[in-house]
Amino acid sequence: MPTIHANGIDLAYEIEGEGQPLVLIMGIGAQLVMWDPRFRAALVERGFQVIRFDHRDIGGSTRLNHLPVPRPLPTITRGFFGLPVAAPYTLSDMARDVIGLCDGLGIERAHVLGVSMGGMIAQHLAIEHPTRIASLTSIMSTTGGRYVPKPRAVRGLLTPIGKTVEEAEVRFLAMWRVIGSPAYPPDEARLRGVAREAFARGISPRGFLRHLAAIMASGDRTKRLASVRAPTVVLHGREDPLVPRAAGRATAKAIPGARYVEFPGMGHDLPAALHARFVEEFVAVAAKAAPMPTARAIAS
Repeated sequence: MPTIHANGIDLAYEIEGEGQPLVLIMGIGAQLVMWDPRFRAALVERGFQVIRFDHRDIGGSTRLNHLPVPRPLPTITRGFFGLPVAAPYTLSDMARDVIGLCDGLGIERAHVLGVSMGGMIAQHLAIEHPTRIASLTSIMSTTGGRYVPKPRAVRGLLTPIGKTVEEAEVRFLAMWRVIGSPAYPPDEARLRGVAREAFARGISPRGFLRHLAAIMASGDRTKRLASVRAPTVVLHGREDPLVPRAAGRATAKAIPGARYVEFPGMGHDLPAALHARFVEEFVAVAAKAAPMPTARAIAS
C-alpha cells in the first residue's frame, strides 16, 4: 500500500476513481478498511475521486509509540468537564495530516466527509484550513460540547481488543451490536472480514487511546464553527447511543446554512440500506461548492 510523508509522519492511503477529490475520514482507531466498498463505489460512480487513509497511530501509518499513553477514564472525565487534557496530539494535528496528504497528492482543494471522530477532524479542517475545503459532510459527529453517551456504548468502545484474531473478531462484532443501528442489523459476514483484515494490518490500542485524548483535548468547537463557509450537511442517527442526536443538531445549528438530516433507526454506524441516502446528501452539498477542477488520475 502506498504511503505519503505528511506532517512529519507516513500516512497509508488508497485512491479510487477520477473526478472531484473527496477525502473520507474515519473514526477513532478505525482503519481505511472500515469504509464499505459499496459506499465507495457509489461515490466513484457519481464522479468523485475517493481518497481514504489510515490515521496516524493505526494501520499502515506511522505509529507514535514514543509518545505517552493517556489513561482513558481520567481523559474522558477531564474532557467532559472542560478541564485540560494532557494529549500527545490534538484533532488539529490530525487535520494537518489530511492537509499534508492532499499536498502530497497535489490536491489544492477537496470535499471532506468524516464520520464520528472523522467528522470532528473534518470540522477542524473547515475551521482552520477553509481555502482547502470545498464542502463538509459531518456524520454522527459532534461540536465537542458536553453530550452524554449511553454507558453501554462507552463500555463497548473501551472493551479490550483481544490478543488473537479470533478474540479481535468477537470483540469487534460485540461492539457493533451495541453501538450499531437497531433498525438495520449489521452485516456480520462483512464485519468479520473487516476485523480480520484490520487485525492483520495492525490494530493499535495505544493509538486508540491517543486518538481519544486528542478528542477530549480539542474542546468545544461551537463558537469556531460559526466561521465555516463551506457548504455543509450534517447527518445523524436518531438512535445513536454513542454520540447523541443532540450533538448532530448542535453541529448543524452552529454552522451557518448547514443542512441537518436525521435518520430514524440509525445508530453509530453506516447501514448499507442508507448508503444511497448518504450519497445523495453528499452529492447535493458538493454541488453547492465553488467550481473546482477535476482531479487528475493518481496512481495508488
